[in-house]
Amino acid sequence: MANIKSQIKRNRQNERANERNRAVRSELKTRTKRVEAAIEAGEPTEELLKDAIKRIDQAAAKGVLHKNTAARRKARLAKKVNAAD
Repeated sequence: MANIKSQIKRNRQNERANERNRAVRSELKTRTKRVEAAIEAGEPTEELLKDAIKRIDQAAAKGVLHKNTAARRKARLAKKVNAAD
């Protein structure tokens, strides 16, 4: 356990940021799974894909994901949707 005041504060900040980032990553996984489930079921995916891409962009903007990681995820998701059409 840290006994330096600035490190104690930094640990608290890291815990809060970790919780926020975990929630964002969980949301991304959920949105992605919804798109993939719709593809499997043969349902329309346009609206779900749009929402998933929006969430990925938001995560990249907030620094939860690297911009290249976000681009890769969007491309793979779009590729799956296009292959299903």
